[in-house]
Amino acid sequence: MRALAIGFLLLAAEPSLGAETYVGSDADAQRTILGFKVPDAAIRKVLPQGWEPDVATGGPDRDINLHLTFIDRLTAQNAEGKTLDPLRLITVTIPAKKTGSETRGSIAFRIYSASASGVPGVYGVAVQAGTTTERKVRIDPAGTATVEESWDIRSTDGDIIQLQTQYVRGVLTPGKEEGRFYSLIRPDFYRIYRSEVLTDVVRGPATDRIQRIIFKASGPKLAPLFEGSEQLIGLTSVPWYTRRTYLGGS
Repeated sequence: MRALAIGFLLLAAEPSLGAETYVGSDADAQRTILGFKVPDAAIRKVLPQGWEPDVATGGPDRDINLHLTFIDRLTAQNAEGKTLDPLRLITVTIPAKKTGSETRGSIAFRIYSASASGVPGVYGVAVQAGTTTERKVRIDPAGTATVEESWDIRSTDGDIIQLQTQYVRGVLTPGKEEGRFYSLIRPDFYRIYRSEVLTDVVRGPATDRIQRIIFKASGPKLAPLFEGSEQLIGLTSVPWYTRRTYLGGS
């Protein structure tokens, strides 16, 4: 934990890179990412004009056109080093690209925040949601780690997400990632996220260590996407995550 704290402070002190504006940094205790294949027509209907789905044809995200990320944020700091409130967030994002160009990233379709301080958020799509979460890790004498996790999210405007899962933890892979996230309502606005992570692909093209999973999504924003034919293709556990955030443009 000491190493994590020191690393986070160093990230928070990092200056702007070139034309980018440094915004802040954060550290999460856990991210659980669900990858779905939902009807293409439903995705195209909600994307901003001039954008289209950008679905991977290989790797752990193959065939996924919608992500739900369950985030347990321990701490965050802004560009001036001020500590911000911890947050529990659930983001609904769509991998997309501008039609006829190489501009691509994730469209922030919906964000559910357990705290009012996260609403409406920088992307303008966050709503407050009552959030209950529980996580347990059991390690047996042989060293096998079994993770149980549950989330219950109920937004103020009627959306409901419920997740219960149990899986065996695999080998954690360290890595660095970079991605752009765009606003659904202001698609010219985006942020750049550069992160260091430990990942465990629990379900993917080459593996499936899920022992039990129950997922339900309903409500005015979610029902058109989760209308009964959706397929849960991927589940990635990220038990360690730190990130630097930059403003890319508006």
